[in-house]
Amino acid sequence: MTDKTILIIGTYDTKFDELNYLAQVIEGQGGAVVTMDVSVLGDPDEPLDYSKQDVANEAGSSIEAAIATGDENQAMQIMARGAALLTTRLYAERRFDGMVVLGGTMGTDLALDVCEALPLGVPKYIVSTVSFSPLIPAERLAADTQMILWAGGLYGLNSVCKASLSQAAGAVLGAARAVEPPDSTKPLIGMTSLGKSALKYMVPLKPALEERGFEVAVFHATGMGGRAFESLASQGVFACVFDFCTQELGNHIHGSNISAGADRLTGAGRNGTPQLVAPGCYDLVDIVGWQPLPEKWSNHVRHAHNRLLTSIVLDTDERRAVAQAHKERLARAKGPTALLLPVEGLGEWDREGAELCDRDGLSAFLSQMRSGCPANVETVEVEGHINDAIFAETALEIFDKWCRDGIVKH
Repeated sequence: MTDKTILIIGTYDTKFDELNYLAQVIEGQGGAVVTMDVSVLGDPDEPLDYSKQDVANEAGSSIEAAIATGDENQAMQIMARGAALLTTRLYAERRFDGMVVLGGTMGTDLALDVCEALPLGVPKYIVSTVSFSPLIPAERLAADTQMILWAGGLYGLNSVCKASLSQAAGAVLGAARAVEPPDSTKPLIGMTSLGKSALKYMVPLKPALEERGFEVAVFHATGMGGRAFESLASQGVFACVFDFCTQELGNHIHGSNISAGADRLTGAGRNGTPQLVAPGCYDLVDIVGWQPLPEKWSNHVRHAHNRLLTSIVLDTDERRAVAQAHKERLARAKGPTALLLPVEGLGEWDREGAELCDRDGLSAFLSQMRSGCPANVETVEVEGHINDAIFAETALEIFDKWCRDGIVKH
């Protein structure tokens, strides 16, 4: 008897030994495996549970059509579509409990699509020669994707790559055994923020929302946190969002690589999820602190948060550009949208007398936000700072009204 089944995906024509080793380790630990081949040209040494023909057919195509493209990128995109669709169907049929995909750049490209197709809480591991690489854009990462660097694994088995593969096998099987899936019976609120030194509203809001019968998940808006937030929002996971730290949007439009992707501030709106939005820490762009300072920021005030992260203080025109980006994205929202604008500031460091205070910059930003604000957005000015009690109280007043009106489902 085995307790959990792991789906193993890879190009079995070129990596049969490595994929078979993964299976042996999982089975040696008491797990079961299901295998899926995403090869195009070659054939595996042994029959597998789901062949490359099965994968291509699931995409509404065929291996012959993939080969006929004459282009490995186009061919693998056919396989990626098929693998994502087949994996989704197999999970719906409860054929597996966790998944691991092995590959180089081609296999990783496919793996990202497959991971995105699975819901939160399904263990999903990518063992890749380019794990953690800047080749992988934030917007391609599912909220709970796990990555392991496939060291020394470009060609053939060896003791170095076995160390990575054996850990991956144990990790995905252990995760399948230990995972506690999200509680879908309780409505979930998605909230964005930074640490309490900059933004504090989650301290009163989280218990207040929990008293109302909601669960609250707070996402750290430093790139990957916003990416996870957007991924779940676009899936309709949240009953409502309190997106009160949109700083990643400024990061993106001003070229920082600490980005949640180009679609930041669109997931909830695209899905029609009710959203309360405030541009927390709009005035800062985060950059990688240990890299050389880009020339464009050389004349800006900056704040070294730690050795990893430095915050750049935007000038007036740059703040106006951030405001415009907010309006453009919120204009596309399909659901109820309230924009809260605390007139005394949007981050602890920009309070009157604080080290990064810029009253003229704040005034310019707020003016730009008010000017031509989309008709679908309810603008609510808050006579206080984002970290003052009045801000949280105002947000709860709007939320409670939405609950009474049936806009937020309980």
